[in-house]
Amino acid sequence: MATVSFDKATRIYPGSEKPAVDALDIEIEDGEFLVLVGPSGCGKSTSLRMLAGLEDVNAGAIRIGDRDVTHLPPKDRDIAMVFQNYALYPHMTVADNMGFALKIAGVPKAEIRQKVEDAAKILDLTEYLGRKPKALSGGQRQRVAMGRAIVREPQVFLMDEPLSNLDAKLRVSTRTQIASLQRRLGITTVYVTHDQVEAMTMGDRVAVLKDGLLQQVDTPRNMYDRPANLFVAGFIGSPAMNLVEVPITDGGVKFGNAVVPVDRDALSAATDKTVTVGVRPEHFDVTGSDSGQGLAVTVNVVEELGADAYVYGTAKVGGDDSKDLVVRVSGRDVPEKGSTLYIVPRSGETHVFSTSTGARLSD
Repeated sequence: MATVSFDKATRIYPGSEKPAVDALDIEIEDGEFLVLVGPSGCGKSTSLRMLAGLEDVNAGAIRIGDRDVTHLPPKDRDIAMVFQNYALYPHMTVADNMGFALKIAGVPKAEIRQKVEDAAKILDLTEYLGRKPKALSGGQRQRVAMGRAIVREPQVFLMDEPLSNLDAKLRVSTRTQIASLQRRLGITTVYVTHDQVEAMTMGDRVAVLKDGLLQQVDTPRNMYDRPANLFVAGFIGSPAMNLVEVPITDGGVKFGNAVVPVDRDALSAATDKTVTVGVRPEHFDVTGSDSGQGLAVTVNVVEELGADAYVYGTAKVGGDDSKDLVVRVSGRDVPEKGSTLYIVPRSGETHVFSTSTGARLSD
């Protein structure tokens, strides 16, 4: 097994002046599951391909263990990659697909068979070893692609959106399988996805990228509780955090007709007359539909999920402009569409960001 280091690794595509990946700096521990996440075009797949040797590194370095692999060809990096489209050979059986890399490497047939059977047992593929890929479902093909990576016993697994071709239910069960499999094998894994729920549920740590720049790398819990800036705050979490620009007032910030106490150091660090306050949907207290206390939210849509419900509404916060807000309420106490709900942010659960720079101000 091995550590992986991106040391200010940069990739600039020919004909472009702006880096696709800009001085990426991440240390990945031995046996760690790191997820690279971000919107389309943020540089996450390019970062993975740089690590795989499929993209040139224009500046900086990449290390696997204590080896500098920046300019090594892919075959010399001791990595195995699982692609979005499975990349299986259609004319070969499942067993031949899984053992093909070992066959090319000259491994004895008996050893290949043993390794393939062991991997098939782990992945529940034993009864399919004689089948061709066209006779398998999408989820089974993805497990074959995983098996092909496992039998090689690489130092590092690289996974590029391996679940995006699967239906929603299968994605949930397969991501659980991949995460538990990685824990059992203990192989350092770098996983790319655009789905932040996938990132939060699978990774030991999550790295968020935007426009080629690393925004934050942290555990899922820390990233949810302490996003480093406005972009991470709005990207991580489903539904997204409510982000509202509000005026600073004595003792805190003005939220509708209520003053919400905010960390004094955060307000003194603000350079604007306003700050952007973030509140997650579950961190509002509902004061009642007729209390008149707090912020008045007009209910537009209610999304009932059984145990909970999400209220999508509009409110006038800070100024005259209406702002869309999402509030989580109990599934047993759901407001009517068109009604008015009064809410206040829960004390100690607000996040304060600079309106101009987007940087986090609160502890």
